[in-house]
Amino acid sequence: MLDIPSRVRVHVETLLAAQNDMGVCDAFEQYAPVGKPDAMNAPHPPKVAGIDSTVPSPAHTVAPAPVAPDTSPASPPGAPGALLQDRLAGWVSDLTTLHELTERLARTDSLAEALTELLRAGAALVGARRGLVVLEPGDGLGPDTTIGLGLARADLGHIETVPRSAMSYGRILDGLPDADGEIAEPDLFAGEGLDPRHREVAARLGYAASYALPLSSDAAGRLGAAVWLYDEPAEPGERQRHLVGLYARYATEHLARVVEVERTRACMTTMAEELLPSRLPRVAGVQLAARHRTGPRGGGDWYDALPLPDAALGLAVGSVTGSGPSAVAAMGRLRASLRAYAVMEGEDPVAVLSDLELLLRLTEPARSATALFAYCEPTLRKITLAGAGHCPPLLVGERRTDFVETSVSAPLGMLACWEAPSVELAAEPGETVLLYTDGLLHRTGDATDRAFARLHAAAAGVPKALRHDPDAIADHVLRTVLPDGLDAADSDEDVVLLAARFE
Repeated sequence: MLDIPSRVRVHVETLLAAQNDMGVCDAFEQYAPVGKPDAMNAPHPPKVAGIDSTVPSPAHTVAPAPVAPDTSPASPPGAPGALLQDRLAGWVSDLTTLHELTERLARTDSLAEALTELLRAGAALVGARRGLVVLEPGDGLGPDTTIGLGLARADLGHIETVPRSAMSYGRILDGLPDADGEIAEPDLFAGEGLDPRHREVAARLGYAASYALPLSSDAAGRLGAAVWLYDEPAEPGERQRHLVGLYARYATEHLARVVEVERTRACMTTMAEELLPSRLPRVAGVQLAARHRTGPRGGGDWYDALPLPDAALGLAVGSVTGSGPSAVAAMGRLRASLRAYAVMEGEDPVAVLSDLELLLRLTEPARSATALFAYCEPTLRKITLAGAGHCPPLLVGERRTDFVETSVSAPLGMLACWEAPSVELAAEPGETVLLYTDGLLHRTGDATDRAFARLHAAAAGVPKALRHDPDAIADHVLRTVLPDGLDAADSDEDVVLLAARFE
């Protein structure tokens, strides 16, 4: 963000100020701030000669008319001083505008929001109405995306049909000659070298001029390019180019930080997904469905479903304390260990969780975890399960919707020796068992008892037509418990929902 003081001390001879026309950057370099800003929070004075970002931008830009000197008899003898005062007012207005625009950009925390704000601010500075930004980091690690302002998805599709070398952003991104800086095309149809396809697309979308800037810096390298489109032949003036150049340099640094965050989020999501089952097994007598939502920092919630000897099926859900790479790694180790114990002694869920607790206590004494393991015999519709500090399963059928009563037990790693009795239940034909993690309850924002009541009501309200499909049941429960897109929104809480319907 630009740190701009509100008071500037100027030592300039009046005659010298009248002879030299300085821009914003010159003022930055020549005049040093004095004192600490004490009026930035006060209402801004009327903008005398700057760009007011709150005023809607015109569709195109024309060159500013020169200011004629005041030669009237009433003109004071110190006319050069008045000229200097006007210029100072213009500088202050420009600095205020840049300050406001960079503050708005700094408040964005997602890549899409940052790119959209960049386009809006740039359009206000150069006097355009539409534009697009193409993000293609030069290191090839992505993310690659294109976002438009005032352009629909179909319009962006038409623009992408133009040969890349014929577009200003393509020349910037590909490093073609004379494309290492700004590219202004004040009248696309006046020249004879316009690509025929570009001419066709420009006529269809109704733009006649463009102005493009690279989004690059020494630290971040090349990130992409921004292009603003004019409805009529036009180009930004020298002052507008100067301001948008200052803004673009700051925006590039901000985008570099946001890109790193997006890459980290994508990496954490990929790691978590790769450590979970790539597909659910097919076992006679039971249908499976799973839903998993990972938070932006990566969490330790997991699930598993694995075939066992004698046509049995093992179902497991669990949660590791913490978040980030260490929690994801611990989750992977815990899930892999549980699979091994389930194959050896899956018919005894208490023994499986006891072995898992011993492993966790010896290898990671500073970490705890909750887990639930169920040994299912689909042909008999018989389920034997045990839980360690985990939420009770929910049995959903046409005649009943009940939480399974499990014994109260501590999470794994909390006691010197964990052990709790197992529970047996028999499912009716067509009934579904829902296993889930506490992230589903925490994302509601309600107290625990109200969150459990909401989950119960959501399961009981599954339409009869959907009860034969575990995927439809899982989706209905998620949308009902977490309405308004909370099931897909970024959250610190992971969500796991595993549905098993017995035939």
